[in-house]
Amino acid sequence: TSAGLLAQGSPSLLPNTPAGGMEMLRRYSIPLAGKRAVVVGRSNIVGKPMALLLLHEHATVTIAHSRTPDLAAVLREADIVVAAVGRAGLITGDMLKPGAVVIDFGINVREDGTMVGDVDFASAERVAGAITPVPGGTGPVTNMMLLQNVLTAADRGA
Repeated sequence: TSAGLLAQGSPSLLPNTPAGGMEMLRRYSIPLAGKRAVVVGRSNIVGKPMALLLLHEHATVTIAHSRTPDLAAVLREADIVVAAVGRAGLITGDMLKPGAVVIDFGINVREDGTMVGDVDFASAERVAGAITPVPGGTGPVTNMMLLQNVLTAADRGA
């Protein structure tokens, strides 16, 4: 029901992770209307809902994925890049438009136990206008959105 309402642009409980990404964009006053956004990842939990939320805010949205031909060329057009594909370091700084806003939802654990995102943070932070770190970037806001959904559902008697 919530997914259908989201697709229609009707009020609903929102998936926590993409709702958190949108909240971060709002809190940092990142303009979305008329901006080009690329969501790298097509999952029903993060990628597709994030694309819909960006569309609702009047961004022009492209959904890409790990098999998108010439992903770098697609990303270089983006004012906003959302990474949710599940591949460590897939997106590098040379793939980004200078000044792009980068939201990295990726959670990848390397063999040595370190956690990294889908974006190579070291190279991307030199190019990006704003970027979320992994760990510690989107995760805490996702948790906050979960609590917001619980309160909303309780208010509705759901």
